[in-house]
Amino acid sequence: MNLFSCVVCLLLIWLSTHYLLLLLKRTKYSQKQLPPGPFPLPVIGNVLNHIVNPQRSFGEIAKVYGPVMTVQLGYLTTVVISSAAMARQVLQKQDLSFSTRNPWAAVSVLDHHESSVAFLPPDSEWRNLRKICKSFIFSNSRIDASGALRRKVVQQLISHVQNRCAAGSAVNIREAAFTTSLNLISNTFFSSGLADYGGSENQLKDLISAMVAEAGTLSGSDFFPMLKPFDPQGIRRRSTIIMKKIFSIFNSIINERLTSRKASVSSEKNEDVLDSILNISQGNNKEFDLSAIPHLLLDLFVAGTDTTSTTFEWAMAELIKNPEKLEKSRAELERVIGTGNPIEEEDIARLPYLQAVVKETLRLHPAVAFLIPRKVAMDVHISGYTVPKGAQVLVNVWAMGREESVWEDANSFMPERFLESKIDVKGGDFELIPFGAGRRICPGMSLANRMVPYMLGSLIHSFNWKLGDGIKPENMNMDEKFGFTVTKALPLHAIPFHSC
Repeated sequence: MNLFSCVVCLLLIWLSTHYLLLLLKRTKYSQKQLPPGPFPLPVIGNVLNHIVNPQRSFGEIAKVYGPVMTVQLGYLTTVVISSAAMARQVLQKQDLSFSTRNPWAAVSVLDHHESSVAFLPPDSEWRNLRKICKSFIFSNSRIDASGALRRKVVQQLISHVQNRCAAGSAVNIREAAFTTSLNLISNTFFSSGLADYGGSENQLKDLISAMVAEAGTLSGSDFFPMLKPFDPQGIRRRSTIIMKKIFSIFNSIINERLTSRKASVSSEKNEDVLDSILNISQGNNKEFDLSAIPHLLLDLFVAGTDTTSTTFEWAMAELIKNPEKLEKSRAELERVIGTGNPIEEEDIARLPYLQAVVKETLRLHPAVAFLIPRKVAMDVHISGYTVPKGAQVLVNVWAMGREESVWEDANSFMPERFLESKIDVKGGDFELIPFGAGRRICPGMSLANRMVPYMLGSLIHSFNWKLGDGIKPENMNMDEKFGFTVTKALPLHAIPFHSC
């Protein structure tokens, strides 16, 4: 038998085995009242229908099957939640039953998911990490104390844009926002910026970008467990290389800090986050040692840079596409801040229209369309249906933000809808939960809620903006690209002018 025949035979055996396992699984589920959903094809299930922009396709079929539905993604039974009422059931009323994460290929290399605050089950280790995040990283006192850092990195962003303005050239908005976010986080943790706007190679910046790309790539092994040992797309191999390099950088910074702490007592002042968490790890804390620090840093660097830059880019894109909204934002800034005066973070509270712009951006373009996938450890009942043990659960906040029964003219960018509304993004109003809700709400929400409007207000107050190549705002490409975050398919390049 030649090689081709062997490969064909093995493939047929694999397909047959997988199909039999799937039939057995569906037979086991047949006695349970699963949520309705589209009929799956043999072996592959509904995968082919939901590869490109699953947040959009799931939102469309939810109009047929309802806000709780079942889709079969290969061997992975998935329940999709698409309404505020059902999200409240999952994230609040039965929060504990739905609190286990479902890590995918890229984030499980080097056993990262076993030390990650984003993917650990809600056990004592996870609670300890959340406590560290809440008390030493994202507490109000820590965020207030780091206000000067945010002012510095925003001023660096404005200087970068000013140089582009003087040259009459476009700004890559996503790249600029990513660099700003990375510098904010690195200054907060390490008291130094680790990226620049020059476009030159920067190892950590490039590695974080690469890790985000791998984390957002759909892996066949996530849907077909039999493929996991073969890593057919090379995701685990590439992610392992990237993560090792990132950990090497973090460990080098940690070791350098440990050396300086031994040589000086000045480190006792706890001037940055790294000193604070080193104090915890060296203070007989058995649940948090040095080996856990790189994993925590990776979570916060990846999440903090990509989500912030994605939201900022969508906000700028929507304002440029809707010039009347941009002018209303500028008029508010002129009235409240004054011409030529820099915006300060404390001014955000006096800028309701700017706040409404950010909320409307998060409604239409939540950075993480499905939040982070969850998994149930046992059968759970919701709205008369059974979510079977081992099923993946996706909360489609993208679809919820465009639910026509909740939002008037749901697909239009209308910040005005929030001027008289008490709906907020902090997890209590389930119509709008871009940061999630319940015990697994994003720990960095409070920092993001300060940083995004501060960056946005600074750039639209300091500069006018236009598109290049004669593109009219109404013709701007607003297509989406699904990944770890839902980004613009074509990065926004905009030209600053007038205020040079």
